Order: sequence, then C-alpha cells, then structure tokens
Amino acid sequence: MGNAAAELRPRPTFELEAAELQLHGGPVAGVDEAGRGPLAGPVVAAAVILDPERIPDGINDSKVLDEEAREFLYVRIRATAIIGVGIADVKRIDELNILHATMWAMAQAVAQLPQTPKLVAIDGNRAPQLDCPSRTLVKGDARCLSIAAASIIAKVTRDRLMVQLAASHPGYGFERHKGYGTAEHHGAIKRLGVTVHHRRSFRAVQLALGLITEDEEVV
Repeated sequence: MGNAAAELRPRPTFELEAAELQLHGGPVAGVDEAGRGPLAGPVVAAAVILDPERIPDGINDSKVLDEEAREFLYVRIRATAIIGVGIADVKRIDELNILHATMWAMAQAVAQLPQTPKLVAIDGNRAPQLDCPSRTLVKGDARCLSIAAASIIAKVTRDRLMVQLAASHPGYGFERHKGYGTAEHHGAIKRLGVTVHHRRSFRAVQLALGLITEDEEVV
C-alpha cells in the first residue's frame, strides 16, 4: 500500500493523544493542510479526532504514502473518525496571503467538528486562533497519528478538487500536478494563459501575467 520511504521512516504514534486523554480527558484533534505551495487551486485543511478503539492500520504522513494508500486510508478514516474540513479558495488566498488563508482554513476545519476538542495538535510552528487549547508540532504529520490522519484527509480532498478543475480546464494537467509549479504546468500557462483558479498573489503567476518582471519582488 505504501512506498519504500514510508517503511524506512519512523511512523507517527498515538502517544500524545493517549497522554492528553489520560491527563485531561476529552477528544484530541489533529490538524494539517494540503496545498500551500501550488500556483493554482485552494488550500485545504482537515481536523481529525481518531477513535482510540477504531484507529485504521497504516496511517502515516500523506507525503510518504502513494495515491492508492491515501485513497484507501481516506475511506477508512472517514468511516471511523470525526472529521472537519476547511477550504480557502483562491480569492481568499489572494486577499489574505497564503499563510493567513491557511490559518483560516485550519480554524474552519476545527469549527466544522461536531464537538470541541480538549486539545488541537497542529502540524507546523504556527497555530490559528481557536476557542480551545492548541499545540504546534514541527513535522507533526510524521510524529502524531491524528495529524497524519488529517494530512491524508486534506491531501485526498484537495487532489479530488484539482481533478474536478482538470475536467473544466483541460490542457493544464491539474489531474497530474495538482496545481504545483511543474514544468508541465508552467508550459501550459505559457500556451493557454492564466485561469481564474491561479493564485495572482504568487510570483510565478504575476510573471505570467506580466504584472512584474524577473528582477522585481512581489509585495
């Protein structure tokens, strides 16, 4: 189901969640995002509360799982866990900037949970403003099982959205590169131009639109 890299790396554990449950009770939610780096499409965040009695086998950082494994685990996690999803569209990304749009999507994901967590464990070193305690974990998707589960939900959700965009915008290859700045994507932008789904606050898109030159900085 996974690839060789997934087998070699240390796997995330449920230790943080178990300790928090023992000390304070109540649910622990893991939060992660997908899509901060692409030139097109939304940024998606997910919040996941795993059921300690029904944790699917094989959960890992989405980056070390292949597409088949992610899709399989996505279904298993959806069937056994409590999930919230937040999606910041391109308009919000361009208005707020990608960092603040990501924080907004994370807060939305937590707000979509049907119960308030006692603790939210967030991948990275920045946390959004929440109505409950939070803790940031650098490389949390490789350390914390709930964050790893959230990374899978966010990644699969976003990938599916990009496949839908590919159907309405043929020729860009969204179904393959998912909006990231690959050679194929840059070539498509040169041939076909910039769509409404491209992030105009990103330097590569501004260059394509002629809004800046190579030696100018994006403000």
